[in-house]
Amino acid sequence: MPTPRKQQISLSDTPFYHCISRCVRRTFLCGTDRTTHKDYSHRKQWIVERLALLSNTFAIEVCAYAVMSNHCHTVLKINAPLAQSWSDAEVMQRWEQIFSIPVLVERYLNGQCPSDAEQNKARETITLFRERLMDISWFMRCLNEYIARKANAEDQCTGRFWEGRFKSQALLDEQAILSCMVYVDSNPIRAELCDTLEQSDYTSIKQRIEELNTTKKHSTTPAPQIASDIKLAAFTGRSFKENGIAFTLTDYLELADWTGRIVREDKRGYIKPTTPNILQKLQLDEQTWVDTVQGFSKGFYSFIGPEQQLKSLCQKQNRHWVRGINACRKLFKLKQPSPVPL
Repeated sequence: MPTPRKQQISLSDTPFYHCISRCVRRTFLCGTDRTTHKDYSHRKQWIVERLALLSNTFAIEVCAYAVMSNHCHTVLKINAPLAQSWSDAEVMQRWEQIFSIPVLVERYLNGQCPSDAEQNKARETITLFRERLMDISWFMRCLNEYIARKANAEDQCTGRFWEGRFKSQALLDEQAILSCMVYVDSNPIRAELCDTLEQSDYTSIKQRIEELNTTKKHSTTPAPQIASDIKLAAFTGRSFKENGIAFTLTDYLELADWTGRIVREDKRGYIKPTTPNILQKLQLDEQTWVDTVQGFSKGFYSFIGPEQQLKSLCQKQNRHWVRGINACRKLFKLKQPSPVPL
């Protein structure tokens, strides 16, 4: 029996999660179908546009994403303090971007609920919507259900578009977060769809590179945020759990480029001789890093991180063990990385 989603999402352990959705029967419903040769690639843009709306509506930031021909990866960060800071009116403004507002709540916001019972019920509903706006299950539901309905309408058919509920993996430390992000961003390179990060269409790393280039061109004034852009989690170089990703964007791009070259056998001649800065800060050797990135496709399951953290999580959830603990025991060590310069 699948593990209940509420047991896979634990904000007390980590706000970072890797989510994967696959098309039914793994057919190419977002790319060129190998049997009919019909091209469905335009649906990738649907997913990017929907992610942009959701990331600017939910209290959930996208750390990385990659839209492939038959599956989609997202690395998400729940920003619970942001959701708690919203006023009731802002919660409902955000909720209205996706769903309709109940009449009772609309009356309450307009000061038209005289009775205490009505006011209490309206406040309960707003609290429920606030919780949903920082819930990964609701985020993925709003993504996958929308795409499935739109694709079925285009194909004039009914039935499943996705093979089942999305798969999620909790990322418990910086090594897990970064290796998962690089794994996601390098999907097109591993699939031999492109040779460089700049050519990786429908990925977060291409969006980051384009935003970085735009900022450099307009260095005198900050580049305006476009509403249609996916809201990506920032590289702050500070707290890894609270204020963003605990490294700089430059270091991450260097790491992603180095990893993308080393996982492609035909590009080994271009590997830089120096180890990326992030690996030095994480105190990781090159082979351990490569094994960790490649492990996301075969060795890791619902929880990814050091063995000690996995055991602590088992105690909290009354589990005897978690799948993938042997791979985590081999590749992760509970340690304090070197301080990141501010």
